[in-house]
Amino acid sequence: MTAMPAIAAAQTAVQRPPKQTGPDEFSVTAPVSIEVNARPLPSFDTRDRSRLRFGELEYRSGLILTSRFRGFGGLSGLRLDAKGERFIAISDKGGWFTGRIVYKGREMTGLDDVEASPMLGPDGKPITSRGWFDTEAFALDGSLVYVGLERVNQILRFDFAKGFTRAHGELIQLPLGVRKLPYNKGIEALVVVPKGLPLAGTLIAISERGLDAQGNITAFLIGKTLGLFSIRRTDNFDVSDAVLLPSGSLLLLERKFSWLGGVGIRIRRVALASLVPGAVIDGPSIFEADLGHEIDNMEGIDVHVTPEGDTVLTLVSDDNFSMIQRNLLLQFTLVE
Repeated sequence: MTAMPAIAAAQTAVQRPPKQTGPDEFSVTAPVSIEVNARPLPSFDTRDRSRLRFGELEYRSGLILTSRFRGFGGLSGLRLDAKGERFIAISDKGGWFTGRIVYKGREMTGLDDVEASPMLGPDGKPITSRGWFDTEAFALDGSLVYVGLERVNQILRFDFAKGFTRAHGELIQLPLGVRKLPYNKGIEALVVVPKGLPLAGTLIAISERGLDAQGNITAFLIGKTLGLFSIRRTDNFDVSDAVLLPSGSLLLLERKFSWLGGVGIRIRRVALASLVPGAVIDGPSIFEADLGHEIDNMEGIDVHVTPEGDTVLTLVSDDNFSMIQRNLLLQFTLVE
């Protein structure tokens, strides 16, 4: 079995079922249609508008997203279908956003069919009613969706075959070390390994800055393979998301912030086979950017392959519901 069909199959939760009619459509937990405005970003480098190549990435297009819907923002993760069109995104305020990316040729032009809905807990009530916020990470496995709750160091599992975004989340059993992660520095990235790759069926959970005794970032293997490993932390970067390439390599999206240096991001490539219990993994940087580029608090990354064979990375930012930050949606071609 090739890797690409396996990854495509892992994205079935993105496909929204037909709208239901009846009393539930008008309940307080029903999705709400919203309008999202998009302003294009014709270039990525603010100092050289003609530049397209950045490390191993080539800029394709970008959007600045805004909405009059007050709950829009805080985008902490994004997962796309195999075509790179339909999406599920999470807000760090415990909400879902679903919809479709509109393209003109290879460039993104906007979002359509966007719906917002609260994330529901085991009791069918919004998880925010429990004080559960900081939904910072999520991963797809067929119709199953895993969401990391950084504030309480837990992971919810939803079955989107049972109501799409109306599905109720159930807490999964976790290694003791997850519960001991530091406050607000817990699980920041989740990846489910599909069939046909090393560690198939394993949930990879990576902390933002839960550090081991050597100052490296703590991460966990959950499921068929159990164990603890570390990611070498360098240059003050913390993990904000991760995604598997069709080739099987793991990409780590990282960011750093300082009052003097501002915001920086990078992407590191790691061999999936190196993720074994007890290992300290590392890999080369394939992309770096700073405030001389059109970036913000980049927190989500996903990958899809176009019909032409281009491997496309999509990045999304979390504006923290701040007037001085932006919700950005960026796409790059991976040049291998």
